[in-house]
Amino acid sequence: MPSLFDATQAGSLHLANRVVMAPLTRNRSPGAVPSALTVEYYRQRASAGLIVTEATAISAQGQGYADVPGLYGKDQLDGWRKVTDAVHAAGGQIVTQLWHVGRISHVELQPGHQAPVAPSAIAAKAKTYLLRDGQGSFVETSVPRALSADELPGIVNDFRLAARAARDSGFDGVEIHGANGYLLDQFLKLGANHRTDHYGGSIANRARLMLEVVRAVVAEIGGGRVGLRLSPVTPANDISDPDPQPLFDYLAAELAPLGLAYIHVIEGATGGPREIADRPFDYGKFKAAYRAAGGKAAWMVNNGYDRRLADQALADGADLVAFGRPFISNPDLVHRLRENAPLQPLDKNTLYGGGAEGYTDYPTLT
Repeated sequence: MPSLFDATQAGSLHLANRVVMAPLTRNRSPGAVPSALTVEYYRQRASAGLIVTEATAISAQGQGYADVPGLYGKDQLDGWRKVTDAVHAAGGQIVTQLWHVGRISHVELQPGHQAPVAPSAIAAKAKTYLLRDGQGSFVETSVPRALSADELPGIVNDFRLAARAARDSGFDGVEIHGANGYLLDQFLKLGANHRTDHYGGSIANRARLMLEVVRAVVAEIGGGRVGLRLSPVTPANDISDPDPQPLFDYLAAELAPLGLAYIHVIEGATGGPREIADRPFDYGKFKAAYRAAGGKAAWMVNNGYDRRLADQALADGADLVAFGRPFISNPDLVHRLRENAPLQPLDKNTLYGGGAEGYTDYPTLT
């Protein structure tokens, strides 16, 4: 039976164990530039088999929250180079999560205070995080405008350029954010996509943009260094689809030939229940559809895992297990899991924004 602490392979990524640090937005990158605190934060957690960084905007248009990092400017890339150097020096592997938030944004965060963009001009019943006069607060997202079809190749290219910038900054690979109600997920699901062109309506049309992005990134840096995050049924950011099973089974078959490093699946509601009564979904069927089509990517599971659940997931065929919030307050989470040691609780008051408190000052067992 595989162990959580066995070395393993995910595409071209050689991982010291099967514990993955999930992406966690922390809002501590003023000017979208990773800081010295960011370097220390990730260095402390380099014992994870793989670190997936906080979601990182591929363009200024892709920004949706105050003080989250980017991958589209020299200062940003220089800041990330310091992070990747520190993680590698500590023996870790690190990929960055490529992010376009779509409609989950606010005019104050957009270039020229333009409206955010989306597949359709439908406002999300969701909030984003702004800084006003130095104080952080959550506010309603702005009403978006619908992207025209001739704008979409530019967004695909932004993902491609961000993937190249990530590799040039020392990242071992990238994870494309196709989950949690952000842009690619908005195109995928009928609750946000009311288009009548060839990016809306049918399953194949709604999956088109995500597949174009994945193929472009794979062509740029190689599939063995590309992961994809998906969330079939999460209601995060007001996202929904009335029939997700055939949608994701189709997506699985289309992704299978691309030679990805891993598929990162959020089970249930992001940060919430693992099963949602009014949104049934068969994750085993989804995975089987991917394998039946020849897909060989490592299968990463995520949502509320502890040591017991992780061991069971591996016994049931998962390859990697992502841990989110436990990594915030337990920089040595791998060691604590191995020793079955108690985990430190996190301070919810320091999750978003601020400085070292609640970011780099959590103690280790030793």
